[in-house]
Parts: sequence; structure tokens; C-alpha cells
Amino acid sequence: MKAAVLFEQGKPIQVEGNIDIIEPRAGEVRVNVAYCSLCHSDYSVLSGVMGPIQGPIILGHEASGVIESIGEGVTHLAVGDHVVLTPVPSCGVCYFCQRNEYSLCVNGNSIMTNRMADGQTGLSQNGNEILRGVGVGGLAERVVCPSTGAIKIPDDIPLEIACVVGCAMQTGVGAVLNTADVEAGATVLVLGLGGIGLAAVQGARLAAASTIIVSDPLAERRDLALKLGATHAIDPTSEDVAAFAMLQTNGIGVDYAFETAGLAKLIELGIQTSRPGGMTVCVGAPPIDQGVSLDNVVIFTASEKKLCGCLLGSCNSTYDIPRMMTAYKNGTLDLKSMVGRMRPLEEINEAFDDLHHGREIRTVMKIGS
Repeated sequence: MKAAVLFEQGKPIQVEGNIDIIEPRAGEVRVNVAYCSLCHSDYSVLSGVMGPIQGPIILGHEASGVIESIGEGVTHLAVGDHVVLTPVPSCGVCYFCQRNEYSLCVNGNSIMTNRMADGQTGLSQNGNEILRGVGVGGLAERVVCPSTGAIKIPDDIPLEIACVVGCAMQTGVGAVLNTADVEAGATVLVLGLGGIGLAAVQGARLAAASTIIVSDPLAERRDLALKLGATHAIDPTSEDVAAFAMLQTNGIGVDYAFETAGLAKLIELGIQTSRPGGMTVCVGAPPIDQGVSLDNVVIFTASEKKLCGCLLGSCNSTYDIPRMMTAYKNGTLDLKSMVGRMRPLEEINEAFDDLHHGREIRTVMKIGS
């Protein structure tokens, strides 16, 4: 098959036409990938800010496509089904799944290991192993994954917009509805308006938050956030975010702050801006060498503020992807606005350059027919 392969971090990706992929084994499916949108986590692997990789890798984890073949024992999917791929395919039986912590499923280890649960990747070139990037390896014509990693969606939802639900919408909307469990009437601050930040804005709107403050240096993203449900939008390069948030909350601070840009300093800003008893949710993925500092732990403790991690919006993909598709169909979730430019796989390096410079919310790669 054809795939976009990163052989060395910091170097251009190469589109190769002779990549081998295994047939689906028991409990697995093989998917013909139609579209794959690019996420900043992919760029973090490409640039090396998330640490070194141990070999060539196929990136991409926001993908949609059609079931090509199914392995033994798979009964809930059929050849021809339209699906969205997810980087955390819950097994349903591990320690975490049994506690309804599906995003922490043992299968989620594949995001960091770039391998399936059995340690294999199922990908090779001339006999040399290729890694399955960020839990999916979606920048390829085909993907093999656990059957719970391919979530069936209605055939009438365009695959070119459905792909963004694989990560961006699950992560952003889920951070609000699942991780934080934001209640109606709450006050919310979203720091950063990339794909995940804009998804968090939509999640806050779905939760019926009374105040949704957003912060981003790009005017076009602030404008889009206002269209998607934000009540206030500010430019952090010219305004004091903390002071503005305090002003809008009568000096108390916001109930919930979501850091979605992947910058540790914004996590600290979220803590500063949240009210006593409020929650700051770390949604973005800062570089591996960044840490968070608490200037006064006693005050943090006494004010009962909460700092919370978040992986894939704490989603159970088999439940959350279908409900997001329903929200799209009934007009309460906007997927079209999340998609900017579409490019062929051969323009993968130009697409990552778009991402790096903030030119699009999501650039979608057209891979299959």
C-alpha cells in the first residue's frame, strides 16, 4: 500500500508505495482509509518535541474510512461499513475499562509505544518494521486495528468531516462533558483555539455554560470561536487574560479552565484564573521538557483548586463517537467549520507546514477514493 513515512525526525516525510500491512487477525478489522486530518500531536512526533522515536513511523490518528475486511470473531462490523478510527480502542475488560475509565484502557498504551497491544505493528517495508504512529497510523491507504478501534457511523455523514471526530472532537468536547463534567450555568475559559480548543468551545456550549471566554492570538480563530458559542474572545498578546476573566466573573475566577494549546505556561494561567474550588484541565500536550510550577502550594491547597489531566476527552469511543455523530446530524455540533484545506497525501509536508504556522484549523489529507 501507499503511506506517508517519517524516517527521521525533523526531516521531510516521504510518500512510499511499497508498504506491507498484515491481514486482520482475530478481533481485528482492516480499513481502507479515505481521509486523515492532521493533529498537533502528529507534529509533536515529527518535530521531536515529544521525544525520540525508535524507527520509521506512519503518523496520523484522525482518520475515517470503510471496512475492507474483518478478522475472526468480529460480528458488530461488516465489510463496507463507514467508520471513524480512534487512538484508544477500549477493550472493555481491563482494570480501567471496568471502572469506566475507558480512555485509560491498556490499549491506549499504543499512543506512546506506536505498537498494538501484542507489541506488533503489522507494518513493514522490505522486511523492516514500521511503527504505527499515535495509536493508528492513519496516513496510509489501509489500517489494521482492534474492532473497537473502528466505530461505525451513518453512511450519509461525509467521511471528509467525520475524521475530525477521531481525536479533535473527542478530546475537546469530551474534556468538557466527560473529564470536567461541566454543569449548566458554569463559567468556562478556553486557552488556545486550535482544533481541540474550538471543540472544547462547542462542548461548553453543549453543556449550557453561561460564560465561555476564549483566548488566542489569531483573530480569525477568535471570530470562529464566537460563531461556535464563545461569549467573549480576547487577544492574549494585547489583553490580560486573568484580569479579563476575573472581571467577567465578579472577581471570583472561572469554574473551569481548559488548556488546549499544549503549553505549560497556559496551565499555570488556568490555575491562576480558576476560582477557589475550580478546575484546570490539561487537554493539550506540552513538549516533554516542560513542567508546571505552583508558586504557593499552601494557597493552592487551601483554595481547593483542582488540576486534572485529560486523554482523548476521557471518552469511551464506542459511545461518544456515535453520540457526536447524532449531535452533528441534529445540528448541535459543527464539524464542517473544523475542516479547513484538503490536500492529497503527496502534499503531506506542505500540510504539516500549514499546521505548524496555524494556517488551518484542520488540514485533511485525501488518501483513498
